[in-house]
Amino acid sequence: MTLDERALSHRFLAAAAIAHEAGQIAGRRFRDRSSFTVGFKGPQDYLTEVDLEVERFIATHLHQAFPEDGFIGEEGEGRVGKPSAPTWVVDPIDGTMNFARGAPHFCISIAAVLDREVEIGAIYDPIVEEMFLARRGAGATVNGATIHVSKTDDLKSAIIEVGWNMRGGADDSFALHGRVVRAGCSATRSGSGALGLAYVAAGRRDGYVERHINAWDCLAGVALVREAGGYVSDFLAGDGLRSGAPLVACAPGVKDELLRVAAIEGLKS
Repeated sequence: MTLDERALSHRFLAAAAIAHEAGQIAGRRFRDRSSFTVGFKGPQDYLTEVDLEVERFIATHLHQAFPEDGFIGEEGEGRVGKPSAPTWVVDPIDGTMNFARGAPHFCISIAAVLDREVEIGAIYDPIVEEMFLARRGAGATVNGATIHVSKTDDLKSAIIEVGWNMRGGADDSFALHGRVVRAGCSATRSGSGALGLAYVAAGRRDGYVERHINAWDCLAGVALVREAGGYVSDFLAGDGLRSGAPLVACAPGVKDELLRVAAIEGLKS
């Protein structure tokens, strides 16, 4: 099943507008950190009422515009759509740890998925006012300018974002980080998987690897990297949409070497 051009264009424009408005809400609350409290869903898994507020805003506006569509949100908003309609996959604030601690590196992430394909990706960083957008088959942009992955072809000159979370176990995450560093890479971790992937798409990073990442953290970024000419492992091959999966995304010039170095069990290439 595919969306016709008009339906896809309508959703693409709506995703950009809603991501921007949601970012304005998050940005205002970030600048007044006394206006919200911080809690935890689990170890190092931050939650603020701003996450919930922004997710409700996005879910409401998408439902009003596209009542037949499904919705999956990090903070629990969910709705089953018609089989012929896309499902929106949303992280209201990707980088909540940064947001909660006053570090200005977080974003709004919105993706639309249909038939195991990411049709639309929108990532908005309200602090630096950068809007990353991608449509399947139509390229990727930041603030309207076309972006491409880097031309890097050697890991020894590559900057690789290494995602980490408590789900996979500390030892395995440290081992992955160690393999990347021993390969000669500069390994970074920014605390926002979505922005990490957007930076790969824009050529600011050369790759992103993570042993397990959730769909709401990565699908908009997956669309961006693919449309910017990069390689992305097949995140949706299994049950990645509901349960998460491993992920490697990178510039084509480092693909083979990075896949070998990452050596992530269960990765679908």
